[in-house]
Amino acid sequence: MTKDDPKLGSRLLIGAIAGIVGTMAMTSAMHRLHKKLPPRERYPLTPREIVDQVGAELRAELDSGQAKDVTTAAHFAYGAATGALLGAANVMMGPVTGGLAGMSVWLGSYMGWIPGAGILKPATRHPARRNLLMIGVHVVWGVTTARAMRELVEARATMMRDGPDKDAPG
Repeated sequence: MTKDDPKLGSRLLIGAIAGIVGTMAMTSAMHRLHKKLPPRERYPLTPREIVDQVGAELRAELDSGQAKDVTTAAHFAYGAATGALLGAANVMMGPVTGGLAGMSVWLGSYMGWIPGAGILKPATRHPARRNLLMIGVHVVWGVTTARAMRELVEARATMMRDGPDKDAPG
């Protein structure tokens, strides 16, 4: 790394912000692709299933809107946290590396810690079309997150650079 590269704290922040941007793109893609699934496979996607399983006691006390809010918050928080980890590793990755990172997140989650924790069945036991949807949207997340990180790093080097405050009063 050079002296101009963001330090770890900055990379974590950049990655978290980019992870939120990536999660928005992912959520939009999930919304559009979910409608294309056959009717019998249009049950809630895994972010909702995860929240329902992890917070089963809490879920019983929430109305539908509140459950959607908790799912949305958890989904974006996970995207931000995962983006922060990605940013810690490399805020200047390209789209291919970003896409591979997104696929790795899917693999580590849906074939790793989620079934390992007994939250959901492993992806090998989910319908194939739903798996393809989720793999695809994780690629969208990875590519978008990678691009957003690069944009933020470039913005820091230009519009957020050090210099005189010429618009300050006085």
